Amino acid sequence: MLLKRIAKWLSIFLVLVLALLAGGYGAMRLNDGPVEFFPWFTISIGGPFRSGEITESPDDWNFIRDREEIEIQTYNPETSRTVWVPVIDGQLYIVSGYMNSSVGRLWKQWPSYIEEDNRILIRVDGKIYEQRLERITGGPIAAEVMSEVVRKYAGGPAGTNPAAGQSVVSGSVWLFAVVDS
Repeated sequence: MLLKRIAKWLSIFLVLVLALLAGGYGAMRLNDGPVEFFPWFTISIGGPFRSGEITESPDDWNFIRDREEIEIQTYNPETSRTVWVPVIDGQLYIVSGYMNSSVGRLWKQWPSYIEEDNRILIRVDGKIYEQRLERITGGPIAAEVMSEVVRKYAGGPAGTNPAAGQSVVSGSVWLFAVVDS
């Protein structure tokens, strides 16, 4: 009898938690860009950009070199998220890690959207840039970009570590170059 009551209340609790999570997820998709709860905790999903001015793309992305994150929006589906931003010699790159893990495939679905339609919008300081992403699967630039990611986000040493690109070659990290649309 007691076990049935506990199971009943546990079931009700789980249904309520799932309903709250589903409602929150749906509400995030209605937001103008990715949802930020606290400056140090950004949920990497949101709705399409509703604010910002379409601006001509820069030839040099060094102006965001020291930023931690920027916002991007895919076209199909129209969702947005925050991403890390390594910049090498004025060229902007976007990385998505955990791509070989079950959690990564569930959490980071946007790279698979890019396989279907590689157009994106980038929003920085109220300006929106229409761009495309081209996937990089290896080569010297992979090591250079991933070395910059380690330096910028993990406090690693400056300079290129030739082995740093192995995560891109293995598919654990998907690396994209940002190019004009």
